Amino acid sequence: MTERSGAAVALERVWADELPELSVPVRAVAPPAPELVVLNEGVAASLGLDAAWPSSPDGVQLLTGAAAEGAVSQVYAGHQWGRYRPILGDGRAALLGELRDADGWLRDLHLKGIGPTPMSRVDGFATLGPMLREFLLGEAMHALGVPTTRALAVVSTGATRVRDGRGSPGAVLARTASSHVRIGTFEYAARHDDPGLLRRVADHVIGRHHPGAASAPQPYRALLAAIVDATAATTAHWMRLGFVHGVLSTDNVLVSAETIDYGPCAFLDAYDPDTVYSSLDTSGRYAYARQPEIMAWNLERLGEALAPLLDDQPARGAAAAREIVGAFDERHRAHRTAFFRDKLGLDVRVATADVDELTTDAHLLLHDHGVDVTGFWRDLAAAADGDERPVRARFLGAVGGLDDWLGRWRRLAPVAERLRTANPVYIPRNHLVDEALDAAVAGDLDPFRVLLSLVRAPYTVRSEPTYRRYAAPAPADHPPHRTFCGT
Repeated sequence: MTERSGAAVALERVWADELPELSVPVRAVAPPAPELVVLNEGVAASLGLDAAWPSSPDGVQLLTGAAAEGAVSQVYAGHQWGRYRPILGDGRAALLGELRDADGWLRDLHLKGIGPTPMSRVDGFATLGPMLREFLLGEAMHALGVPTTRALAVVSTGATRVRDGRGSPGAVLARTASSHVRIGTFEYAARHDDPGLLRRVADHVIGRHHPGAASAPQPYRALLAAIVDATAATTAHWMRLGFVHGVLSTDNVLVSAETIDYGPCAFLDAYDPDTVYSSLDTSGRYAYARQPEIMAWNLERLGEALAPLLDDQPARGAAAAREIVGAFDERHRAHRTAFFRDKLGLDVRVATADVDELTTDAHLLLHDHGVDVTGFWRDLAAAADGDERPVRARFLGAVGGLDDWLGRWRRLAPVAERLRTANPVYIPRNHLVDEALDAAVAGDLDPFRVLLSLVRAPYTVRSEPTYRRYAAPAPADHPPHRTFCGT
C-alpha cells in the first residue's frame, strides 16, 4: 500500500503476481519538480481517491512513478504494420498495480512517460502536449459512449524534453483501464516456452473481463467469441463517429475492446473513406474505411494464438478459431446497423435493409460533396423537425441526390429527439485540439479546459456565440491535418 494524506491507496498486484513472466520490474526516473497539471475528478472518485490527494506531494510522487514500489512494465509482442515483432512491451510505461472501482472491478493504474525501461525504444520520456491529448481524447470518447481507457491525471515533471530540436515540458500520464492485456499479449504467450502460460493469460482475462465464459461448455471458445463481439462493437462505434485510430497494430488493441493509444488518431472533417492522418501510414493500411478489415485481421492473429486452447488437435483448434473470428463481419454489421439506425433517428421496426441503404447512400453523398461528417448527422435533427435549411446549406447548389435521399429518409418517420441523442454537436475537432495543446504547452490551459468541457457534454448545444466555432469544421485554408506516433 502507498500512503496518501493519512489514508491508503489500496494498490493490488494482481497482474504482477499472477503473471510474473509477463512483468518486468521497473523504476521511474524521479522528476525534478513534479506538479499536477490536470486531474480527472470523476475517475478519481470512481476509484475512491480523495480529490486533494493527487496534488499533494505524496500523490504527485506516486503519479510520476517516483514513489511507486513494485511497478512493472508489461511484456507483449505484436504485429506492427502487418509485420510480427516478437517482443515489444511497455517501452516507457509502467503498471503501478490495480485499484478497485465502486463496483469492485479491478482497474489498472498505468503510467506513461516514466523514463527508460528495459523495453524503451527511445529515452522513455513524454511531453506535455501528447499527454494532454490522450487525456482529452479519452474523455471525449467516454462521453460519446465508446469503450476507452481514461486518464486519471497529467503531471508535469519540471524537466524539458527536446524533440526535433525544440524544447517541450516533460510530463507523465496516469491512465486507467479495465486491463492493458493486448492481442499482442496472447501472441507473446503463445510463442513462449511455458505451455501453461497461454492458459493462465486466458484464465486471467476470463476472470477479469468475461467471467461468464468460465461456466461455458468450452470456456476458451466462449472467451474468443466474447472478444470478437466486443471488438466488433467498438469498431462500429469508431465508424459511426468518423474516428480514425491511426495505428491499429495488434499491440495497440486491447482484448477488453477499450480504445487505447491516442497518438495518431483524429476525427474526420469532410467525409473521405480513404482518410489517413498518421504521418507513418503511407500505404493507407489504417485508413478510416479499412478499420473493420484491419480489426478482423488482428482478431485472426488472436485466434491463431488461442487455437491451442480451443481443441487438443491443432488442426481442429485452428479451424475453431477461424470459425469464431469469422463471425466478426456479421457482428460488426449488426452493431453498425444499430448505431446508424439511431443516427438516422429511425424506429427499431424499420427494416435493416432500409437502414443500411440510407447509411451507404448518405456516405456517398458526403464523399461526393466533401461534406462535414459530424455537422451533417447533427443537422438531420432540424430536418426531422421540418427545417432542412441547415443540412442543405452544407451542400453547394442544388443536389438532386440529396433531394432523393431526404425524401426516402423522411418517409421512414425519423424522430428528431432520437437524432439529437445519437449525433454529437461537439467532437475533438483536429484543429481545435492542436490549438488547445499549443496553448497549454505555452502555459495557457484555458483553451484546453474549454474544449474539455464541451467534449464531455457532446450532445448539449451551447447557445453562446463564442462556442459556435467548436461545432464547425476547420477553416478552408487550414493545412491538412497530420498526426504522429509518440504519445
